[in-house]
Amino acid sequence: MTSKITYNGNLRTTCEHIKSGNTFITDAPTDNNGKGEAFSPTDTVVTALASCMLTVMGIKADQLNVDMINATAEVVKTMASNPRRISKIDMVVKLPKSYDEKTKSILEHTANTCPVHFSLHPDIEKNISFVYG
Repeated sequence: MTSKITYNGNLRTTCEHIKSGNTFITDAPTDNNGKGEAFSPTDTVVTALASCMLTVMGIKADQLNVDMINATAEVVKTMASNPRRISKIDMVVKLPKSYDEKTKSILEHTANTCPVHFSLHPDIEKNISFVYG
């Protein structure tokens, strides 16, 4: 088992990672009857995309002997209705240093081929930019 999710009532869940015991909560967003006091389930999806991209970039950066510590990703999620879903993800990945063009190309390709990216529905518009230095 990967995780266990418990519904706590009041549109909140507690999510437990079985192997580590780490937990986090989710709340329904304010635009969907929730309190918005924590990540919503769809927030975790777009956050997972950014986390996955940075993780695989970090693996590749280590292989290339490139430092990308303190890289960040800023994400904006847009929702649609009928059915309610994530329709667009805008993301800016900020790398702490400038790299040569080959390294940039390798890192960006690695990010855009991460497992979460491939797991998202192709109809979701993804606007991802990379800023260096």
